[in-house]
Amino acid sequence: MRIDLLRHGETTLSHTLRGHLDDELTEQGWLQMQTTIQQHLDQHKYWDVIFSSPLQRCSLFAENLAKQLDLAFIINPHIKEMYFGDWEGIPTQTIYETSPELLANFWQFPTQFQAPNGEPLARFQQRLLVGFKQIHQQMQDNNWKTALIVTHGGVIKLLTCLARQYDLNELLKMPAELGKLYQLELLEGESEIGFMENSLIP
Repeated sequence: MRIDLLRHGETTLSHTLRGHLDDELTEQGWLQMQTTIQQHLDQHKYWDVIFSSPLQRCSLFAENLAKQLDLAFIINPHIKEMYFGDWEGIPTQTIYETSPELLANFWQFPTQFQAPNGEPLARFQQRLLVGFKQIHQQMQDNNWKTALIVTHGGVIKLLTCLARQYDLNELLKMPAELGKLYQLELLEGESEIGFMENSLIP
């Protein structure tokens, strides 16, 4: 099964760690996503279904696109961004100025350090695997071969890390640009689902 992961575009809180905060896309953010999708459609590549994070920076665009393309639209609550606890909505520069060592540890060793009162990486990973197992099951039940999944940078980075079989401390080095598409294969293993990297879509 092919899954095309679309990161949301620029938002009103793009300069912060927004995590579960439900901020809106800017006009530029909507345009970033629209441009990427149009480039994909111009290549005569289509999807059978659109899944989305429940946060509006993903879901409003995803639902609008599903209506345009007359596709099934499903919100999955498990594919939200990582929760950043006390850092939610705080500019990265402010965190750097007030807690430089903690922020540096989080960037370099996310498996060992987390935002204060934030979601541990292991819990984030488990949540995502639950969500993508549901997505796999829904695709299987409906004979859907390709899905567009509108989600977040942290989600795309983690799935790419898993697909490449990298140490999860490499997580933040993975690509996930605003408004860009990333393609993976969704695989069914003996005990849980897995991911295989395909390619970055221009």
